[in-house]
Amino acid sequence: MSEQNTRDVVEELLRRMAEGDHERVAALFAEPVDWRLDWPDEGHPAVPWIRPRSTRADVADHFRTLEAHHVPELNGTSVAQILVDGADAVVFGDIVQTVRGDGGVAYTSPFALRLTVEGGFITRYHIYEDSLTVARALSLQG
Repeated sequence: MSEQNTRDVVEELLRRMAEGDHERVAALFAEPVDWRLDWPDEGHPAVPWIRPRSTRADVADHFRTLEAHHVPELNGTSVAQILVDGADAVVFGDIVQTVRGDGGVAYTSPFALRLTVEGGFITRYHIYEDSLTVARALSLQG
């Protein structure tokens, strides 16, 4: 796969994520997918979307659950840079979210998203973020 094909899939993923179309996001993923979030294996009780994933249905559920706990209209997540090397890509940016609920706790976290694209599908999705900031924001909302 060419670097341009990898970049095209990554950019399409980011578009679909921004649109909030969880089924279309999931359609970009291979089954199984190598899925990892920068959290301990046991996750955190305040952050229910953090759990092992391997199927397209799991991917769609991840993004639905994430959205259910945040105010989509206040999402200010941005991408600063996309680096591509063959089938691999890394996306750098900042997550800017507001937790649903009366308190409306907002948080910002830098992130790095490591992706691998093979045969037109995402086979690896590893995201690294400031998980302590995310957990604190969700815990404060509770």
